[in-house]
Amino acid sequence: MYTHEKLEVWRESMRLVRTVYEMTKGFPKEEIYGLTQQMRRAAVSIPSNPVK
Repeated sequence: MYTHEKLEVWRESMRLVRTVYEMTKGFPKEEIYGLTQQMRRAAVSIPSNPVK
């Protein structure tokens, strides 16, 4: 039986999440609730949504 964690697309999307979090660490503090949060939520939504 396969799990989603074995799918290459899931692994790549998790790498994207880590990359986005690393990139947004350097954003200005006034963006923490604006652009930073929006980018992080968008990245996290990719591996979180099942493929149908």
